[in-house]
Amino acid sequence: MGNRGMEDLIPLINRLQDAFSSIGQSCHLELPQIAVVGGQSAGKSSVLENFVGRDFLPRGSGIVTRRPLILQLVNSKAEYAEFLHCKGRKFLDFDEVRQEIEAETDRLTGSNKGISPVPINLRVYSPNVLNLTLIDLPGMTKVAVGDQPVDIEYQIRDMLLQFICKESCLILAVTPANSDLANSDALKISKEVDPQGLRTIGVITKLDLMDEGTDARDILENKLLPLRRGYIGVVNRSQKDIDGRKDIKAALAAERKFFLSHPAYRHLAERMGTPYLQKTLNQQLTNHIRDTLPALRSKLQSQLLSLEKEVDEYKNFKPDDPARKTKALLQMVQQFGVDFEKRIEGSGDQVDTLELSGGARINRIFHERFPFELVKMEFDEKELRREISYAIKNIHGVRTGLFTPDMAFEAIVKKQLIKLKEPCLKCIDLVIQELINTVRQCTLKLNSYPLLREETERIVTTYIRERESKTKDQVMLLIDIELSYINTNHEDFIGFANAQQRSAAVTKKRAMPNQVIRRGWLTINISIMKGGSKDYWFILTAESLSWYKDEEEKEKKFMLPLDNLKLRDAEKGFMSTKPTFAIFNTEQRNVYKDLRQIELACDSQEEVDSWKASFLRAGVYPEKDQPENEEGVPADSLSMDPQLERQVETIRNLVDSYIGIVNKSIRDLMPKTIMHLMINSAKEFIYSELLAFLYSSGDQSSLMEESTEQAQRRDETLRMYHALKEALHIIGDISTSTVSVPVPPPVDDTWIQNDPSPPSQRKPSSGSAPPPGRPPAVRGPTPGPPAPPPLNPSPAFVAPPVPFRPSPPPVSANVFGSGSLEAPPPQVPSRPARVPPALPPGIPSRRPPAAPNRPTIIRPSEPSLLD
Repeated sequence: MGNRGMEDLIPLINRLQDAFSSIGQSCHLELPQIAVVGGQSAGKSSVLENFVGRDFLPRGSGIVTRRPLILQLVNSKAEYAEFLHCKGRKFLDFDEVRQEIEAETDRLTGSNKGISPVPINLRVYSPNVLNLTLIDLPGMTKVAVGDQPVDIEYQIRDMLLQFICKESCLILAVTPANSDLANSDALKISKEVDPQGLRTIGVITKLDLMDEGTDARDILENKLLPLRRGYIGVVNRSQKDIDGRKDIKAALAAERKFFLSHPAYRHLAERMGTPYLQKTLNQQLTNHIRDTLPALRSKLQSQLLSLEKEVDEYKNFKPDDPARKTKALLQMVQQFGVDFEKRIEGSGDQVDTLELSGGARINRIFHERFPFELVKMEFDEKELRREISYAIKNIHGVRTGLFTPDMAFEAIVKKQLIKLKEPCLKCIDLVIQELINTVRQCTLKLNSYPLLREETERIVTTYIRERESKTKDQVMLLIDIELSYINTNHEDFIGFANAQQRSAAVTKKRAMPNQVIRRGWLTINISIMKGGSKDYWFILTAESLSWYKDEEEKEKKFMLPLDNLKLRDAEKGFMSTKPTFAIFNTEQRNVYKDLRQIELACDSQEEVDSWKASFLRAGVYPEKDQPENEEGVPADSLSMDPQLERQVETIRNLVDSYIGIVNKSIRDLMPKTIMHLMINSAKEFIYSELLAFLYSSGDQSSLMEESTEQAQRRDETLRMYHALKEALHIIGDISTSTVSVPVPPPVDDTWIQNDPSPPSQRKPSSGSAPPPGRPPAVRGPTPGPPAPPPLNPSPAFVAPPVPFRPSPPPVSANVFGSGSLEAPPPQVPSRPARVPPALPPGIPSRRPPAAPNRPTIIRPSEPSLLD
């Protein structure tokens, strides 16, 4: 592997990943992607190959990369490759990887230079790579060839922008040294997406293929067209090297020799080459990791603090200690009693804001459900009058009565009182169910000890069931007491005189006219033909039901008087799946628009029952099923006798008055009876007797046996705690062992925006004289007024084996190397320009003298110096 710089980061990343894996989390470092942009055949694929250290990308002339290649490097013990389109197949030979890339490219684009934006996803597993994403992109071009579309330039541009616009993408702007830098499309497109130059690194390739007498020194010293992060020169393998199976290690060694031996780059050798490019990117990754660490540290610290209280309980935990078991049992029972009382009596801490629970639900049973059940069993008017008529006639027998018999009143009242038993028993059943649910919720904290939880729930539930029978007996006793004596001297009873004076047409008094009983949202179910279902804000008062557009109550939609209204249950239809009830007029009049009834829907059945109870307070009662008249006698025939009709009306008013007194008494006594005999008794039992029942039910040690889940949770909590501390320690080590390199200061890079055309890119350097020891034949001629004689380099410098010649003397190398890591060598303006010595007379000149500022003529590529 050639990427030594990034290999140094692998243990660091692995330590972080291991620390986070031990706590069951992922380390979200999200290392940046690295994308290469540039023209065709600029050496982009070769630059990427050097990061992997493997030769696996297609090579050739022209456009070779015709689809984006998203290369994901994964640190792994084994070394192999996988393609997304070849799931399950592992490529161990990287020559096969290259062949598969070529085949997959041709499959989608054809074999005649076509392109496609659909990426190829390749994942390489290796122990010598970081978890990085590298992106090999097609080279930018101007003219379509082969099967390429006419707008090839814009398609490739859009393809590149799709990747390099991401802020987490480092851009390597690759430009070959044997082309004009001012015309670099890579620098131009990089400037568009990264105007500050924070993510762009200039890469100059093919330095070994430049014309003789020219070099890229001014560019690499960041003088000609400056970039914020500067330029890095690299020398890749030539096609001949690739065909000759020259491996990457040998190519990196040859690259190193090239920079050390070249007079123009010798002083920059430490800042040139693929290893330095890797080191630069490695530092960028280190900076990114260090920037991510504060957020990771904060996250871990908050998790550590949340675990500390629980860990303190586990530090000295001994599962088999009898004293610990006794103490835990006492604490559990005591906490269970506190939780039960809080749920019943209400508490300010740990309030459930999502639904009613415990005492709130029991309160609603007492004051909403139970009164509603009482009203539901209220007598039907026609049925009651018929029963009263039959009772009067049966009491008189064969005689025609002149007075209203009081025995008929008592018979009807007792029959109605017996009907109270059903809603009273139903009320007790509802409270029992809520108590059992409350006990079950309170025992959830005993999950650590399953046997203790099961036994506690069984003992308390059994006691509640025992109290249930006593409570029902007491309630039945209350009703029997009411049946035993009909108190007609009650202060609220109207008496016979007042009953005769009351008119049958007088309706029940409602509450104060303007009293608002309830507000809330309801859905009106209307057919789609008439507008469909809509939600409105409803206001129920003692006299009317109004609905508005919203809760601001500004736009009133309708107001419905409550006179002659009743409730009935409605079935769920295809219009709505919500629980529904209906309001209708008993006189068969339209209620709303042309509707005889309106259906109102709520989100839950409990809300429907609550609204029905609110309507009862407003005097709107539920509909009663009309039984068929016995013996087919029509109801109207009962009121034919005026005297009988008056007697029926009198008793009807008396029954109504007395039943109202009894209902009021029952509504008051039922909650008191249930609270005293059942709820308060259960609380007292839990505090005073539950512990004794638990001790007598079985072995204490078996009751306090931990569940396997609890033991596992305790172990996981302790492991998590120590892993968090280890992760924080590792982050601290990384923070102290790594250094962030500040971003270079901005440079004057307006040249990219202005798109200038300098007269020469590769002009011979005239800003500094060659230092001692530099062979004058490599650099171009120094421009000046007198034209120097023709320059003919010695054959030793022309032959290919130049890179392998001995290095310059150590003194001169030290002179150039001393400042090469920080800044370019100082300029010496006072030194006169050196004129190369004239050639021997017998040696002809290879090229004419160079005029000042003469543009460089790009010749065909010469053989690589590495060959």
